[in-house]
Amino acid sequence: MKTAFKTSLAALALATSVSAAQANTIVDIAAGDERFSTLVAAVGAAGLAETLSGPGPFTVYAPTNQAFAALPEGTVETLLKPENKDQLTNVLLYHVDDRKLSADMIPVGSNYFKPLLTSERLCITSGADGVNIADGSGQMANVVIADVEAENGVIHVIDKVLLPGSRPACH
Repeated sequence: MKTAFKTSLAALALATSVSAAQANTIVDIAAGDERFSTLVAAVGAAGLAETLSGPGPFTVYAPTNQAFAALPEGTVETLLKPENKDQLTNVLLYHVDDRKLSADMIPVGSNYFKPLLTSERLCITSGADGVNIADGSGQMANVVIADVEAENGVIHVIDKVLLPGSRPACH
């Protein structure tokens, strides 16, 4: 109950801060919220800030700083090194769809979605318990805040970093 209440408060706070800045891009919204400082640093290091500030449309499954902190120790630091830019770019593109997909546009059940990292697939499940995303590493991310509107798309806040790998089971 406390977790649901905290999630509701976080959603309300984010919605309130976003409603005052509806004309912002996905990058502007993420940069204006300290919970996404790691994501913003990664987007900058990968050279994707200009793209994700562009006209879109985009759907970004945005991991929080806590999601990045849950990765094995040293993973974020390693990905942010210039020599690992291609790997970082692949991880980030795995979090982006080139359509604007609000939560109500995701069909009930489990369905494959193709992120911008075109060699990969995500399995997105929508149901009574909300929206979950299975990635190529076998992890399951939960959408904790859905439908943060931006001028160039929508953000769904997730609690895990999605990692490419083998095609996730989707049934």
